[in-house]
Amino acid sequence: MTWTSPSSQQAPYKQLRRPTTDRMVAGVASGLGRYFDVDPTLVRVVFAVSALFTAGVALLAYPVMWFLMPEEPPDAPAWPHPTDTGAYPPSGPPAG
Repeated sequence: MTWTSPSSQQAPYKQLRRPTTDRMVAGVASGLGRYFDVDPTLVRVVFAVSALFTAGVALLAYPVMWFLMPEEPPDAPAWPHPTDTGAYPPSGPPAG
């Protein structure tokens, strides 16, 4: 039986966090946009429309998400995270 190990260079998993940059109020919409890979403006528009259609009940979701979503650490890498897992190590291609 042959055992194969998983690739050692995996893309970092997604984390739902409020960024310290690219935020308007608390970073909830920006964090959701990054997590679902959509523009944060679209998340804000969807949130505003849902607040209108639910007679303001959706407005309760924002402070809940603000409280539950952890803030991104200051030393976190820039977004979007690099997903290029090329064959070469960070030092570059082999000489030759």
